[in-house]
Amino acid sequence: MIDHARDLASVRDATERLLNAAAALDNASAAEPSRLPGWSRGHILAHLARNADALVNVLEGRPMYASGKARDADIERDAPRALDVQLADLRDSGARFQAAGAAPADWARTVELRNGVTDSASRVPFRRWVEVELHHVDLGIGYELEDLPAEFTEREIDFLAERFGGHASVPSTALVADGGRTWTTGGGAPGGPITVEGTAADLLGWLAGRRDGSGLTVKGGELPTLPPL
Repeated sequence: MIDHARDLASVRDATERLLNAAAALDNASAAEPSRLPGWSRGHILAHLARNADALVNVLEGRPMYASGKARDADIERDAPRALDVQLADLRDSGARFQAAGAAPADWARTVELRNGVTDSASRVPFRRWVEVELHHVDLGIGYELEDLPAEFTEREIDFLAERFGGHASVPSTALVADGGRTWTTGGGAPGGPITVEGTAADLLGWLAGRRDGSGLTVKGGELPTLPPL
């Protein structure tokens, strides 16, 4: 069962880790390329701040973003800002998200995200946790997939395995972590069953598009090509 209050606490802790790590940067290094193609570290920090406000909109019943173009324009506008401005914005927007999460609400209600995607309100804090943790890794400043909390890694693999379940381009695939945990995904494409084995970090990296899967062991066929997130 999803515990939104516990997830909100995890978001707060993850945000603090990111802020403390990013505080060691300077304006020049914040403007350097991140691990995401076409984005600087400043783009990531700007995106995280605007995403927090967007999820406040979701929790309060407004459209997540005015439009896709507006979302992209806001990130481009904010990306070049000085590091201290970026970090203050991220801290303040994170506090607004925490306040929205603490307000009395029906957490079983359905909310609308981007592109018509809907979900339970109770899952919104976890979605924010995903943004903070994975984009911390994307900054390329020493925080790696292996450093993610184990609970987070397993839950995000759960989420992505479910997301790709039955997908028309992914054959039936078993994911096996070195600790013995197993997931199934795909099943909508011919072929399989395929077994993909590796560390939880490598499995997550492949599923989330952060690693190419070269660290994984594949049995029963080729490593499936996953659709973009």
